[in-house]
Amino acid sequence: MTSLILSCSACQAKNRVPISKLQKGPRCGQCHKELRPDAPIEVDGATLKGLIAESPLPLLVDFWAPWCGPCRMVAPVLHKVAQRFAGQALIVKVNTDENPDAGARHGVSGIPTLLGVAGGREVERLVGAHPQPAIEQLLQRAAAAARPS
Repeated sequence: MTSLILSCSACQAKNRVPISKLQKGPRCGQCHKELRPDAPIEVDGATLKGLIAESPLPLLVDFWAPWCGPCRMVAPVLHKVAQRFAGQALIVKVNTDENPDAGARHGVSGIPTLLGVAGGREVERLVGAHPQPAIEQLLQRAAAAARPS
């Protein structure tokens, strides 16, 4: 079972949360406030693989690198998107310098690459720096694909 380490926004405590529990409103083990991931979460390739397979929430996956200018331009936009969709979707970041296999596994040939993922599969992708409305539309399409018909 895949889990994430989430920091509590109230007390800063680190909490291990199984991905399957994200929709159920997990609470901080220390202060008992609700844990709502409202910022992009750094993950490695193995965690990403588990998230894609197990996440009940749609994912927005950002493949990036610290030296990439367009990646740095997109970062604050992704933070706003994470705040807007907190509790409804999960925004994760994969550093392609540290996790080249993850980028290769998903056919990433340029960064930033943003994947909308739902139900264990890629729904759509954006390559390059895009404005917030385009990124939100990508996430909304992934969320629509996650809903049962």
